[in-house]
Amino acid sequence: MAFERLGKANAPRQLFSTTPAQRVALARQQFFEEGVRPSGLVGEAVLQSWLRCTRTHSDRQRIVPFDAVTPSRLHATLARNRELLEVARQELASMESALAGTDCRVILTDGEGVVVHVTQQPAAAHQPVLRKTARVGVNISERIVGTTAPGIVATTGQACTVDGAEHYFDVLSQMQCAAAPIRDVTGRLAGVLDITMEARRFGFDAASMVGLYATIIENRLLQAQSRDHLILRFQASLTLLGTPMEALAGVAPDGTIAWLNGAGARLIGRLPEDAGERDVESMLGHDLASLLRLGRREAAQPIRLASGLGVWVQARLKAADGADFRHAVAMPGEIVPVLPVEPAALTKEPAAEGNAEPAAPHRKQAAETPHGETLREYNRKLIEEALAAQGGNVSQAARQLGVSRGTLYRRLRGWREEDGKGAPLSMAG
Repeated sequence: MAFERLGKANAPRQLFSTTPAQRVALARQQFFEEGVRPSGLVGEAVLQSWLRCTRTHSDRQRIVPFDAVTPSRLHATLARNRELLEVARQELASMESALAGTDCRVILTDGEGVVVHVTQQPAAAHQPVLRKTARVGVNISERIVGTTAPGIVATTGQACTVDGAEHYFDVLSQMQCAAAPIRDVTGRLAGVLDITMEARRFGFDAASMVGLYATIIENRLLQAQSRDHLILRFQASLTLLGTPMEALAGVAPDGTIAWLNGAGARLIGRLPEDAGERDVESMLGHDLASLLRLGRREAAQPIRLASGLGVWVQARLKAADGADFRHAVAMPGEIVPVLPVEPAALTKEPAAEGNAEPAAPHRKQAAETPHGETLREYNRKLIEEALAAQGGNVSQAARQLGVSRGTLYRRLRGWREEDGKGAPLSMAG
């Protein structure tokens, strides 16, 4: 088959006089039989997938085996993705409940396209392909089964929908699928969430639904994988905190942004995978010391980002061992520090030159807390202050900090070993 003319922008025939199915049929004819690039007839993601598939799959009419990977590989895959499955469990159940009245299957693959979760529902007689594919362990990557939505996402990392004959192999021409990526704290593809249906069309916006749930799972995964990070939740609207639309960022002990979710990257005008400057003060307009002080307040606080955009933010400290200091309140008897931006400041006009207001409060706070103070040091300070406030009672201090007594004991024991002190501290249990 000749593809010399695929780079030419030939105008599609009958573009406005055909149904979607007819347009795909015309695209297949132009691409596979005439070697013409079917511009405007199918999406670019599908077209690029067809191009890749022609290099590895010469026979589009062949039967796809849909074989599962070996038991040893499946065991290793499930073990490697245990954290992903754990954080996704609640959302997968929610999706499956919502889709229970349809013929859809919810499929979760790892980053390489191996199915690690699928809706446990018998396929009907009109779903012969789903009976073979909807099984844990089946590899549905593009390299194995050609063009599919989860296959494209696993290859490109970009969400997409593949409809009917847009699938590369003829045997999949009755399938509809929509998929979205799930990324981890390193920015790598951790998994692909997919909704698939056979012999019927989606009666709802499957792309939006799968995108929403993939975002929720990704947000949970990012927070679960954070260690020794200050986790920031922020948005321009206070009502969006705690929703899939909230922005998230993880600040490392050295004062750099370790990770951003999609909403966070959009709010600060950066792509999550952007290289270059990642200093928290350059990206957010506030240094680590100021952000740590935000963590002493339970309610969301207003600040301005480096761009001047006003947002509401909540800060939560995640320790190196995963302990989550959810208290985020001032210690008993402690004077609550001045907020980085007063609530009214979000709407206040800048002062005219010559009548300047005092320096921004968060700068004052930065001076009060040494720039060298790390998250670990701040973590230890929180515990020491809680113990002092509770007269050395570990149980009461643990309740105040929102962690278990065992976690607090392990932390104290580790510090004694680091400090070279063998004698136990005198504290009430």
